[in-house]
Amino acid sequence: MTVRFLTREYRPGLLSGIVTRLTRRWMTTTNKTTVMSFGDGSHGALGLPMSQTGLGFDAYEPTPVPALPPDVSTIAAGHYHSLVVTSQGHVWAWGRNNEAQLGRDPLSARETWNEPQKVEGLSQVKVQAAFASGVISAAIGDDGSLWVWGKSKRGQLGLGKDITEAVLPSRVEALIGQDIIKVSLGWGHALALTKDGKLFGWGYYADGRLGKIGEFFETSPLDSVASKLKSSGENSGSMTEAAEELVLEAIEKEKNMPIVWEPTLIEEVADVEVVEMACGLDHSLVLDRDGTLLSGGSNVYGQLGRVKQDLGLLPVDMSFIPVKIASGLGHSLAICKGTSSDVGVDGLSVVTWGWNQSYQLGRTGPESVPLVVEEFSGETPVSLSGGRVHSVAVTAKNEIWTWGCGRNGRLGLGSSADEVEPMLVECLEGSQVLQAVAGFDHNLILIAE
Repeated sequence: MTVRFLTREYRPGLLSGIVTRLTRRWMTTTNKTTVMSFGDGSHGALGLPMSQTGLGFDAYEPTPVPALPPDVSTIAAGHYHSLVVTSQGHVWAWGRNNEAQLGRDPLSARETWNEPQKVEGLSQVKVQAAFASGVISAAIGDDGSLWVWGKSKRGQLGLGKDITEAVLPSRVEALIGQDIIKVSLGWGHALALTKDGKLFGWGYYADGRLGKIGEFFETSPLDSVASKLKSSGENSGSMTEAAEELVLEAIEKEKNMPIVWEPTLIEEVADVEVVEMACGLDHSLVLDRDGTLLSGGSNVYGQLGRVKQDLGLLPVDMSFIPVKIASGLGHSLAICKGTSSDVGVDGLSVVTWGWNQSYQLGRTGPESVPLVVEEFSGETPVSLSGGRVHSVAVTAKNEIWTWGCGRNGRLGLGSSADEVEPMLVECLEGSQVLQAVAGFDHNLILIAE
């Protein structure tokens, strides 16, 4: 649920200057780095030692993750687990392992899941970057190969028909010959971007979240669940019971929903060069070279940012040019140029739309309309990441800003209070923040020493 390009990418054209400049930020090599985490620790995703009560230890401020190599070069957060890649090309993982997303035996002692361990089975490749969803993990080798592990009933592994489990990393053979530079993973769908701008998709393709892949379109039953709950008006107790019943009913219906088991070229963008993409829980954003941003999938929370409700990948209604994009569970974020004169020194600002129940948009105004987050006036954002109901940004000053739901300390501000607009994480003042990523309810930060 975060934005990052591999450093070997080069894209001339309209967006090349901005994209290359933002990307080059992650090229910086240092002798030593530290990974920090904060937020919900109930699944062990923080990588911190257990408390006396078990894995349920929350961190309300960024806290160093022990037992990691000192040369971590990039970080990734799944819904409930964490990944890092070292300069030597090794992947380390910790957190939830019910679906073998750590690359370990899922029957291993649960009390060890919070301990960072090296992922075995990748010795034949030097890993450049890692990505994660709720149930699987993925890694890209320096040869452009894609490797996956975990369990997914919705085909998110991309390993072939009816293959739902890979305890150890397995190569996605359908992409052999493609030079993969980025992967983004939703709840049950996946997107992969090649060096030459081709976009592949696979997994659960209901409601057009993968464009026009598949034999037919069908709206996900879970969309109707969200719609019913939004309009029910019931109290919180009865709403919880109703939600559980509706979700179980919808999941049963989804057993026969459409799945693409192997990566397939997305024809809607086959004639353009894609430069960026991001998957939310059940929606997708795709940015092409000329600055056109497309969206597809669920629009229950207005996360598609467009009036036209047709299924498939269609243009987002916005008057400015996105250069970087990211998705949370049900909200969308973009770094844009051309929004107004009252922006950062590079003319960049943060734009958000979609679900705003816990203020994760960082602004007021219509939720389904892409609008500027005014609090960033005078700042230059360089990366964004979205969680379940919170958002994270890194600026050119090497500062990290957070906003939205503060439960379990997921904003890193020392409290559980929600924040309606972006707040500077002051305890990191003076630190050189290289990267920040959000899982559902936890966060990782990479800091240069």
